[in-house]
Amino acid sequence: MTFEEFVTARLGALIRYATVVTWDPHLAEDITQDVLVRAQARWGRIGQLDAPEQYVKRMVLNEFLSWRRRKAAQLVFMPTLEDVTPHESDRTHAVDDRDLTRRLIAGLPPKQRAAISLRYYEDLTDEQIAELLGCRTGTVRSYLSRGLAALRAALPAQRVNT
Repeated sequence: MTFEEFVTARLGALIRYATVVTWDPHLAEDITQDVLVRAQARWGRIGQLDAPEQYVKRMVLNEFLSWRRRKAAQLVFMPTLEDVTPHESDRTHAVDDRDLTRRLIAGLPPKQRAAISLRYYEDLTDEQIAELLGCRTGTVRSYLSRGLAALRAALPAQRVNT
């Protein structure tokens, strides 16, 4: 498969994956673009792998995790858990709930956000997430536990009880 064929077939899926990992569609597009530029230069080797898409997804995850460490990166305002206020439910409560959940997850630290995304979007096991994040399975469990605890604590009381 050529690089152009790969991008044509998998670009949408890569951007969706990056969006779930970053919880910022604009940052996801930037990261995906940067990763694809680097992947194109190495496509001769990457294209020979059994699962080139998994390799590129790993590149996306690594780029996101290192993005915050780069001095040249511009900071994008991500609301903190304290910025999210409870809201009144109406006929659009499903949309409101999804928006609230996205904002809450976006406020988590990057590794907790990545662990939650990989578990619930990619349906990966602790061991697979640990391999991607370069840590131990116990650390992954800690990221998941702390992330979910922060989300539970930030949810409005009426949503938790129902």
